[in-house]
Amino acid sequence: MSTRTTDVLWSDVEDVYAAILAHPFVTGLTDGTLPHSAFRHYIVQDAHYLRGYARALALCAAKAPGEDDLAMFCAHAAGAIAAEQELHAELLGKLDLTAEQAAALPVAPATRAYVSYLLATAYSGSYPEAVAAVLPCYWIYAKVGEHLVEAGSPDPLYARWIATYGGAEFQAVVDAVLAATDRIGESVSEAELARMRAHFTTTSRYEWMFWDGGYREEGWPV
Repeated sequence: MSTRTTDVLWSDVEDVYAAILAHPFVTGLTDGTLPHSAFRHYIVQDAHYLRGYARALALCAAKAPGEDDLAMFCAHAAGAIAAEQELHAELLGKLDLTAEQAAALPVAPATRAYVSYLLATAYSGSYPEAVAAVLPCYWIYAKVGEHLVEAGSPDPLYARWIATYGGAEFQAVVDAVLAATDRIGESVSEAELARMRAHFTTTSRYEWMFWDGGYREEGWPV
């Protein structure tokens, strides 16, 4: 039995994922020590991020060779915008910030870099490269969500966020993309697989940087 592409990709980032789970932003969600100001910064940046991510998913849809993947990524692009509008509006309201106020706040360095990398890869790369670049945001969030659900949180705000990414509905979305990734991997060349691995590792690192930027309430140094 041949090795699945998703297994190869994940083997490259197990250390990155371990670092994410150990990050004080993530541990602070479950023990309730994460300051609300850091969570607010994170939610604001996530709203900025998801607007760019939706565009990257739309580019995956445009490059998809089959109608099933085309439809899937179109639906996910719309879903990313819906999440930004619905979940974030609810959470921001509890953090005394409106969606309009959040949209007017600056895009932080890690957010700008992550989104720029996603869009550059999705525009200029192949379909397999584009999918590999967007995959960590799906997969790492599902794994972190599953981990956090088991741990729980004493803070109702954090518990609400955890329930979104730790639930079966989101896992089903992720499973569909993982299946698509494995289908892609069945026909790619060794060179293309190497590019997929490089993009997947890079955006997994950006995931860590995004959590870290939220924790530090990152702004531009100059």
